[in-house]
Amino acid sequence: MKEEIIERARDLGFIGIGFTTPSKPPYFDRFLSWLSAHRHADMSWMERNLEVRENPVLLLRGCNLIVSLAYPYSSKKPCTPDGLSVSRYSQPDKEDYHHRLKAICGELTSMIKDAYKGSRTRICVDSPPILERSLAYSSGIGFIGKNNMLIIPGFGSYFFLAEILTTAPVRVSPVEPMKNLCGSCTRCLDACPTGALERPFWIDASKCLSYLTIENRKDLKKDEGKLMEDCFFGCDGCQEACPFNRNGKTREIMLPPTDAFLNMDRESFSKRFGNTSLARAGIEKIKTNIRAILR
Repeated sequence: MKEEIIERARDLGFIGIGFTTPSKPPYFDRFLSWLSAHRHADMSWMERNLEVRENPVLLLRGCNLIVSLAYPYSSKKPCTPDGLSVSRYSQPDKEDYHHRLKAICGELTSMIKDAYKGSRTRICVDSPPILERSLAYSSGIGFIGKNNMLIIPGFGSYFFLAEILTTAPVRVSPVEPMKNLCGSCTRCLDACPTGALERPFWIDASKCLSYLTIENRKDLKKDEGKLMEDCFFGCDGCQEACPFNRNGKTREIMLPPTDAFLNMDRESFSKRFGNTSLARAGIEKIKTNIRAILR
């Protein structure tokens, strides 16, 4: 059944497929140390459900297997006609990736349920309390880079992660996690505009532009606006610098002009971007971010 899952996942567009049995994720203790050091800004939700993060079986009682999946997004950076941009993962011309990936993963869960009658599954895409990069690493998909991103050799890090937990008795052999291939390279740390990557494998989220432009609801400081350069939603700096990623500077116009955002009301924004990842920030936050860049 393992081979059938891999073949079907590849047909659906996944570029990384790995398997692991539910157990304590390899980087769980480091995650606890990071929380204890208060490097997660005001994202207090990360402190909750730690017992679930440590033991994924609590997400699906009787779980026998976790399928880790990597789904690619374009390396082209979405931009406005006048040169402002957003992070690649936002894909503002597509439905929010949470919904899209759940639907695609549903094709795999249907196949598993058909093969193992009575089995149960649960799809996880970003939101449930699960250490997805750690589990993907333990499944052999890729390695954790110094920028804390999962990297797949030959592809890079421009992809989403999803997990399928299942009670189906699919047999898999243990895999050896991939060796870190960063070597002496520190391009991601050097490229971080705010110094959020304080050292290899360690980030201060309160300094990260992805946090500051999406999760944080406070106004951006003047110096933070300058460090954003032209990106008003998220930040791809550490990924663009990574030698495992290619074509990092290619852009594609798929957003309205900057003035259109600044003059957009909530209803108009919701109509055009309400089902996209940009909705996470909302139009008022986006306006604040744009003004911080322009001032």
